Amino acid sequence: MPELSQETERVRGVLPFGAAEVTGPSMAPTLLHGDQLVVQYGARVRPGDVVVLRHPFQQDLLVVKRAAERREGGWWVLGDNAFAGGDSRDYGTVPEELVLGKVRFRYRPPEKGQRSPLAVARWVWSAARPVLSGRSSASRRLRAR
Repeated sequence: MPELSQETERVRGVLPFGAAEVTGPSMAPTLLHGDQLVVQYGARVRPGDVVVLRHPFQQDLLVVKRAAERREGGWWVLGDNAFAGGDSRDYGTVPEELVLGKVRFRYRPPEKGQRSPLAVARWVWSAARPVLSGRSSASRRLRAR
């Protein structure tokens, strides 16, 4: 499950935007291990948004998931990688107060040894992207089967 750096907590109190780093595979292919995120704290969350939240059982652990739907008692959150687990299928609905913010932007650092002109061009093309609502994500379609 993607864990976020604790630097996120220090910045959150000062600014409505903060930075976070993804660790783990549960949001692949949308977010990969090592991706840097820009998070807007206190933003209005809608179904399909990628959000940062406190883990319901380990509240010192911050995770990033997709807000699938609003339910009684909070948000049902899912990882984009259905095989990684660590989402509402394991711990149920996440209370609204544990959802801290919405991911707005993703920056993917270059891979080590990425030196060929083609590899650099591919990295430049895909390094920085806004994180959009994934209402029609591939993982949701696969889960429905």
